Parts: sequence; C-alpha cells; structure tokens
Amino acid sequence: MGVESEFEAIDNNQNVLQKHVEFFDRNNDGVIYPWETFQGFRAIGSGILLSSVAAIFINVGLSGKTRPQGKKCPNLLFPIIIENIKMAKHGSDSGVYDEHGRFVNSKFEEIFHKYARTHPDALTSDELNEFLKGNREPKDYGGWIGGLSEWKILYYLAKDKDGLLKKDTIRSVYDGSLFEKMAAEKINKKKHSEK
Repeated sequence: MGVESEFEAIDNNQNVLQKHVEFFDRNNDGVIYPWETFQGFRAIGSGILLSSVAAIFINVGLSGKTRPQGKKCPNLLFPIIIENIKMAKHGSDSGVYDEHGRFVNSKFEEIFHKYARTHPDALTSDELNEFLKGNREPKDYGGWIGGLSEWKILYYLAKDKDGLLKKDTIRSVYDGSLFEKMAAEKINKKKHSEK
C-alpha cells in the first residue's frame, strides 16, 4: 500500500485528534498522566530533558481543559481526558482539526500550497517558521506558544537528513501513526545495536 493510499483512509467523521494523543495513554485507560506523556516521549526517542519538559508543559496546559464540566477543583495529577481532547484545541493553529477533532484534508493541503516553496511535499525550517507566523491570531499568546512548541518539537524529532519535514510525516502525526512508527524504529535500532 503506497503512502497516499494509506493516508486516504483517514475518516473525516472520526475524532482523529483522539487518535493523535492515544499513543501517550500508555495503559489504555482513556487518561494521560504526566508520567505517561514522559514515557511516550522517551519511547519515540526524546531525551530525558525534552521528555520531562514536554510532560509538564502538555499536561499542565491541557488537563484543565479536558476535565469534565462541573469539575472546578484542579486535579494535581494533571490528567488529560482523551474523550474531551477536542476541548483543548488552542488558537493560532492550522485548522487541520475541526472543532470536533476531525481531520480537514483541505486545511492540510493548504499548508503545502501556501508554504512549501522549496519542495512541494515538505517544509524547510524557514517555511515552517512562515507557516507558524501565518497562523498567529492577534494577542493569542497561549496559542502562539502551543503551536510553536508542538511544531518545533515535531521538526526536531521527525525532520529527514536534509532538514525537511515531509508531507507524509506531518500527515501521520495528525492521526498518531507517526508515534507508533518512531517507537518501533527506536526498538529496532536498539535491537541492532545489541547484536
């Protein structure tokens, strides 16, 4: 199965945003705690420092937004409730996830139509910066920080040897399949180094 046909299988009626975060639910209970976020980042090859900072930043930033309505008291374990992840969407984003967490293919394609000037199917570091600036909503500082953080981490972890963030890589992060692939590659690399 080719890359394009594999990605055409994304169901636009499905909450793909939930699939995006499910990798980090290490015990599959529908809740992501900071230690699970840390373990997930380690599983995809992040160092201890990046994994620690990401776990704190992500869980503290998203936990309260995904808590059930009526739960006013903060939970100091900072759980992220996966079924409510659509409530944690930040502003100044690409719009590839709609308000229900569904994948919007036209918004995805727009990223490359507007910003991929060097290669039609990839973003350079400079093009990624232009993309992030192009998504900024006025005075949405939290959204700016959220977008910058997630895209810069993605670029750092998933760019190819030429410094390009490929279209198929970006698409696979939206449905979470990139994380599974990166974790499998890390395990395979470890097995080969032990031989």
